[in-house]
Amino acid sequence: MLSYAKEYALVDSPQHSPFTSKGPSLCMSPSFQMSTLSLPGQASSPLQSPILSEVGSNARLEEEDEEGRRKRYPTDKAYFIAKEILTTERTYLKDLEVITVWFRSAVIKENAMPEGLMTLLFSNIDPIYEFHRGFLKELDQRLALWEGRSNAHAKGDYQRIGDVMLRNMCALKEFTSFLQKHDEVLTELEKASKRLKKLETVYKEFELQKVCYLPLNTFLLKPIQRLMHYKLILERLCKHYSPSHRDHDDCKEALKEVAEIATQLQSSLIRLENFQKLTELQRDLIGIENLTAPGREFIREGCLFKLTKKGLQQRMFFLFSDMLLYTSKGVTATNQFKVHGQLPLHGMILIVLDAPVEESENEWSVPHCFTIYSAQRTIVVAASSKVEMGKWIEDLNFAIDMSKKSQEKSSICLDAGLTDHSNRSSDEVSLEQESEDDMNSSRTSLDKQTHHRANTTMHVCWHRNTSVSMSDHSQAVENQLSGYLLRKYKNSNGWQKLWVVFTNFCLFFYKTHQDDFPLASLPLLGYTVSTPEESDSIHKDYVFKLQFKSHVYFFRAESEYTFERWMEVIKSAASTTGRMSLLIPRGGPVEINGN
Repeated sequence: MLSYAKEYALVDSPQHSPFTSKGPSLCMSPSFQMSTLSLPGQASSPLQSPILSEVGSNARLEEEDEEGRRKRYPTDKAYFIAKEILTTERTYLKDLEVITVWFRSAVIKENAMPEGLMTLLFSNIDPIYEFHRGFLKELDQRLALWEGRSNAHAKGDYQRIGDVMLRNMCALKEFTSFLQKHDEVLTELEKASKRLKKLETVYKEFELQKVCYLPLNTFLLKPIQRLMHYKLILERLCKHYSPSHRDHDDCKEALKEVAEIATQLQSSLIRLENFQKLTELQRDLIGIENLTAPGREFIREGCLFKLTKKGLQQRMFFLFSDMLLYTSKGVTATNQFKVHGQLPLHGMILIVLDAPVEESENEWSVPHCFTIYSAQRTIVVAASSKVEMGKWIEDLNFAIDMSKKSQEKSSICLDAGLTDHSNRSSDEVSLEQESEDDMNSSRTSLDKQTHHRANTTMHVCWHRNTSVSMSDHSQAVENQLSGYLLRKYKNSNGWQKLWVVFTNFCLFFYKTHQDDFPLASLPLLGYTVSTPEESDSIHKDYVFKLQFKSHVYFFRAESEYTFERWMEVIKSAASTTGRMSLLIPRGGPVEINGN
């Protein structure tokens, strides 16, 4: 059993209110950029190895007294399940502050938001935030008593969490009407940011702040997503308790209450997650308009290699319920992707190639390759692995089949610049257009000058040669986790304590849970998670190993339960599998293409 002794006296102290102890002035300059991860030999490229040496210089190196830890803190699994509620509630409250404190300050400072939208946004989220501030305080007090820090004699009824959860899950029912309006809030905010230049500018600049570590509209989904988290955690707690346990009935009743609310809001959450992803892509892609058209669903994004006159060229592909886009990464500082082709799914045919492809009398040996025939052009693409090829073919066939069955005809007009009106063969045009786009990408990218975070899923997929589906996004949402971990590099000696938040396929690192923004991040797509091998010489309990090529990190959890939870959620992000279209309600049939 790990010993955290001194650190937990600090770690579990009540969270300070941002209205009294902090001000948004800490992070309002767009010049602050979150630490990214560097590719060897490419200083401007992200996503390989986390720059955490600066973090470690001010962090304590922990050497634990294991016997002291066993004597001081509870070992009951229920305690650690309850502690997960507390640690994730801390992160959730910080996420709400991104809207209620920081974004509010930004729009007020610039007078950028119409009064009606201000009222709609903050009258819906402020009451929720205030409720969770009180809930967090109650959770913290209960866990402190359970640990025996506040009252060494406080045992008995304090060694339970069901009554706290039941009381607050019942209270959450009062906020159902607020949560049901989040659909309207997200839609109206998006409309206004397109219509009002000042708001659009403030919105984009705010997303560059360290405190806004995810796309801004992602935070508006957090209240409904949090209901799903409560449901999952309470399910684990009910499963752990025997029916005769004194905490069982309260936990079961609390689960019933939150499950009822979650069921009411599930369809809304599905729509919101899809809309959020479409709006995020709309901002990050150049050369496509009206991506948020009604009825369109995001299905998969990822890296494939397209056959051109120059040979195999890396491209980012985006599959929707009505079309397939392929793009290239801009050569300017915008960090955006430029659309090269837009292929409708109607009439599309896929053919898997097991033999080399011949083009212009040259043989190309292309593994994991398939051809996409559409009404406008034909393209040949190759995946990075057989598994990746299988995922794309499965989702493409599914989307093509669903588009055939759909009775609605697309009313979206294709960009004339992307449509071929010549009599040349589609393959010839595709290759020529590709070369022209490569030469002109630096000029056309200047049309939408803006900077973007380097740890969004599209950029991670680009650097890791992989893909992510909407099913993966939904699973990642359900598997959010946060808490203190001890971290060690492959060749370092001491263990460094960090507050770690897992969300959106990424680990975010903070010094403490009270910090307003992460100091670094580590995207997990492509990583493997395992227990240390004998050659790693790690002689500690509850340690898991993260590895991507030569990059190796070790993390230590405080208990068997927390160790298992971190392994579980990281596996869900590091090894994305399967597909679940938004067209299929959650809980319905899901086809899984395992790794």
